[in-house]
Amino acid sequence: MNEQTEAGPQGERLQKILAQAGVGSRREMEEWIVAGRVTVNGEVATLGMRAVAGDVVCADKRTVYVKGQAAQGLPRVLLYHKQEGEIVSRDDPESRSSVFDNLPKLRGQKWIAIGRLDFNTSGLLIFTTSGELANRLMHPRFEVEREYAVRVQGEMTPEQMRQMTKQGIELEDGVVRFDKLSDEGGEGFNHWYRLVLKEGRNRVVRRTFEALGLTVSRLMRVRFGIVNLPPSIKRGKMAELGEGEIKMMLDWVGLPTEFVEAPEPVRVARPRVGKAADKDKGGGEPTEPVARKTIGRRGQADMSRARAHRKIKTGAKS
Repeated sequence: MNEQTEAGPQGERLQKILAQAGVGSRREMEEWIVAGRVTVNGEVATLGMRAVAGDVVCADKRTVYVKGQAAQGLPRVLLYHKQEGEIVSRDDPESRSSVFDNLPKLRGQKWIAIGRLDFNTSGLLIFTTSGELANRLMHPRFEVEREYAVRVQGEMTPEQMRQMTKQGIELEDGVVRFDKLSDEGGEGFNHWYRLVLKEGRNRVVRRTFEALGLTVSRLMRVRFGIVNLPPSIKRGKMAELGEGEIKMMLDWVGLPTEFVEAPEPVRVARPRVGKAADKDKGGGEPTEPVARKTIGRRGQADMSRARAHRKIKTGAKS
């Protein structure tokens, strides 16, 4: 464990191993390590520690056995049309309906939600088995666009729209500025707007409108990065991306799209009690393939521009 040579440290960082195993996102795993919730071969881990083949990594009640080198396949990516009245959490003291309740069962992995939506917000949720993909899409430094359709009680003035896109709105946790904001019309007291922003702070859209005295009566996420919410996916339903669409996502965020030599997907052991062990034997409910327009022309056209932007931000060379 944690061996080093002149060529550099051996093994993979713990947060990457745990993310690849589907325990959580890389950022979340870093927080677990700092909090002392991760051990390697019985020793409490520290941030920066690495593990090699044969090591046993424990994160709370989940055990990961690190294996040798093998070909790594593509992650799974699932799109879900969230309904109002569902929470994006596995644990809820109020026992409300969760978006995780009906997802396909996984063996040795875990569905990771890419971006949350609050209880009263509907629309696109993306789930993946790849912690690395989730990190690339959620981390603030990658500035991935989120697009929403929002219905407001009343109509915004031109000055309010300029303030939201130019000066920004001061909230208790910082300034919010929408990258795009368009008037979509409406009838009666309700008015629709379409907006784009590059952050995912808690209830940020609702709070921004409320700061101007405007009440949001309906909020729906229709796009995350290059992934659109397909009209074919009705509320409460899901669909799984095909190989070509997954490769487009990986390419867009700068991750390998082909099978590569990497640490073999690790085996995760979790406690099984009674009937709980039997439930996990199946492959879960089947999911239908997503329509090709999920990653449409707009998303494809943005890919080269996004890659160029990423190189500028990270200092990567062509």
